[in-house]
Amino acid sequence: MSVLVEESVGTRRDRRIPIRISGSVSSGSILQPLNSSMIAIAIVGIAAQFGSSSGIAWVISGLYIATAVCAPIAGKLGALLGARRVYLGGLALVSLGSVVGILAPTVGWLIFARILIGIGTATQYPNAMTMIRGYAERHRAQPRSAITTLTVCSQVTVSLGPTLGGLLVGAFGWHSIMWINLPVAAFSAVLVTRFVGADSARVASVSRSRLLRSLDVAGVLLFLVLISSTMLFLLSLTTDPSWWLIPLWTVALAAFIYRERRAEVPFIDVPALTRNRALSATLARTLLTYSAFYCVYFGVPQWLQYSRGMSATQAGLTMLPVAAVGALTTLIASRTYVLHGARRTLAVGTCALLIGGLLLASVERSTAPILVLLLVAVVLGIPNGFNNIGNQNLVSSVTSVKEVGTAIGMYRTVQYIGANLAAAVLAATSGHVIDDVGLHRTGWFIAVVGTVLLVGVLISRNMGDRRKVQTRQFERTPGLSE
Repeated sequence: MSVLVEESVGTRRDRRIPIRISGSVSSGSILQPLNSSMIAIAIVGIAAQFGSSSGIAWVISGLYIATAVCAPIAGKLGALLGARRVYLGGLALVSLGSVVGILAPTVGWLIFARILIGIGTATQYPNAMTMIRGYAERHRAQPRSAITTLTVCSQVTVSLGPTLGGLLVGAFGWHSIMWINLPVAAFSAVLVTRFVGADSARVASVSRSRLLRSLDVAGVLLFLVLISSTMLFLLSLTTDPSWWLIPLWTVALAAFIYRERRAEVPFIDVPALTRNRALSATLARTLLTYSAFYCVYFGVPQWLQYSRGMSATQAGLTMLPVAAVGALTTLIASRTYVLHGARRTLAVGTCALLIGGLLLASVERSTAPILVLLLVAVVLGIPNGFNNIGNQNLVSSVTSVKEVGTAIGMYRTVQYIGANLAAAVLAATSGHVIDDVGLHRTGWFIAVVGTVLLVGVLISRNMGDRRKVQTRQFERTPGLSE
């Protein structure tokens, strides 16, 4: 019997999800990181057209707030209505928001367009993960290689965004970051429709009453208030802090926990999240990681334009090594995770983050040769692949197929809270214009975050090795454990 079980596990471990499946569901996931990072280059042109009013900050933050709030909801809807259906609906929303943005006559309409895009892009990643995990369970395949494909298409694209955005904005103006969404969304819709099987009849035919009960509308609304107040407070730190949001946040948090502990079908199972220390620790680690991550991707391109006098295209090309190294290290990190587990994978990523922060804090920036800047960019690309692979595989390994969509949605929520926290950090360290001194302080912040993360990774007790992770996956696999 043990031999048969060993052979079954070995077969499942070696069988990979076909690239036509993983590539299809990953294709739409590039939309969110592109739209979140290209704006760092385009914001200068947008401010020139609409004026440098306070509304310009909401062009960036509106997308983050929408994505942070909607990502867990999208994961839950995918489990109820079908992951493919929700995924395709999100692509339609992205296309609609892009058209509105292209035609936007005022900054208010542009903010509205970015919110629509944020809602639409929130659906791709959690539902792609649900489709990957569902396929892996049905066909007894390992999801790791598909998760690597998803990571390359989504997270690594963040670092490619400034380069692509610089080329587009330099050639066609800031509107080009909107119309680029249309062919990407259409291509992704064709791939998913062609290669990914239809949702099961059970989820596709869910009744409206069951949907309302299962979605936990009260819990969703309280979550909306909780996340929105969090994001708004972080945004206000860059100008005039809205301290009145703190009591609102406290009440919303208490009400949300109270509701979710007593809901028949909670939107987020708070007791289970508390018990699942590995997931809770991963989400906390993700918050710190992305706070540093977005300090790099917001701060450096703006510094290159303001302090080094580069054009949008030049600044984007200078950031290209971050994307290239990020893609390469994602593949290396996937192999590292297989051989050595999450701890060593994350240790490499956090060490690189620490070193990258120290380089930003110590290099003579405004007078440094361009080759030195490119080498710094290479180092800053390393954490991207290793941290994402380690954290996302941990989320996948400690959740079930039904839970993974909501869990990855929470992962995305934490990611964009980190993005707004980074905006607050940059405002505190650099002000409105990022000069040499501001980038120096930002580098020290990144180095401190890298140190905290490294210590946490080394002492964590909630980060099983590869064998333990595979055992948990084996125990949850229907049929194999019997």
